[in-house]
Amino acid sequence: MLCWALLFFIFAFITGVVGFAGVAMVSASVAKMLFFVFLALLALTFAAYLVRE
Repeated sequence: MLCWALLFFIFAFITGVVGFAGVAMVSASVAKMLFFVFLALLALTFAAYLVRE
């Protein structure tokens, strides 16, 4: 999932440089959303690991 967030961030950067501001904003939003979902799943997995130990 972190790989997808990085991919969308790179896509947003490239489209921003080229001049497609609308596409860049959407890609950046998707990248940010995927990154926060990744962080939430990471925290949940870490908490589950601590409870099991």
